[in-house]
Amino acid sequence: MDARSDGLRGSVAIVTGGSRGIGRAIAIDLARHGADVALTYRTDAEGARATVGCIEAAGGRATALAADGADRDAPARVVADVTARYDRLDVLVNNAGLNRDGVVWKMTDDAWDEVLEADLGAAFRYTRAAVPRLREAGGGRIVNIASINGLRGKFGQSNYAAAKAGMIGFTKSIARELGAFGITANVVAPGLIETEMVAAMPEEARQKSLAEIVLGRLGSPEDVAAAVTFLAGPRARHITGVVLQVDGGQYL
Repeated sequence: MDARSDGLRGSVAIVTGGSRGIGRAIAIDLARHGADVALTYRTDAEGARATVGCIEAAGGRATALAADGADRDAPARVVADVTARYDRLDVLVNNAGLNRDGVVWKMTDDAWDEVLEADLGAAFRYTRAAVPRLREAGGGRIVNIASINGLRGKFGQSNYAAAKAGMIGFTKSIARELGAFGITANVVAPGLIETEMVAAMPEEARQKSLAEIVLGRLGSPEDVAAAVTFLAGPRARHITGVVLQVDGGQYL
């Protein structure tokens, strides 16, 4: 980690799905810019502890909380726990999600429901729980992690693309609802990012996706984290309802 800066000093952030990959990079970057960070994880306790360790080693404060997005009561518990620990909440990053790929004529109801619930339903519930706390703080930031596949669709990912498209519509709606309270809501839509999931892709599919990227390289989790930290910080105070693509031109 680089030396800490003070752009988010005094603020408290929740990052869902912070045990690895993009979520870990977001949690670390927010902390590097001064935020106290609470990150959630579903099963990867070791990864969550590693994220907390990275933050604390650099002088930051972090907490890892076990929470399953499929548990409809979990978001309210997490928000209550975080505000009890830190006495405020300023930033919510809805990052956690999963994919269960398959062509639509073979997709099961369970695969459809699981992805919509984890990728969209949980974000709604975290937001619903967080908004009263953000209002108490006098304003705040909500940053939702979608995907360029929510803008264009993707073969074999009708459930995932639908959830991420829903995330975009959801964010634009709450941006309208929350602006009067000084709360902004924005989307970061990554393209192909170098994560464990992408590393496990068949090489042919990986090369086909790579060929779409104008800049000719995969993005890094840190590329996504930088966009999130910007939208969560004071310099983005007049930005709301936008979709910021971090894709190296893949969507073009």
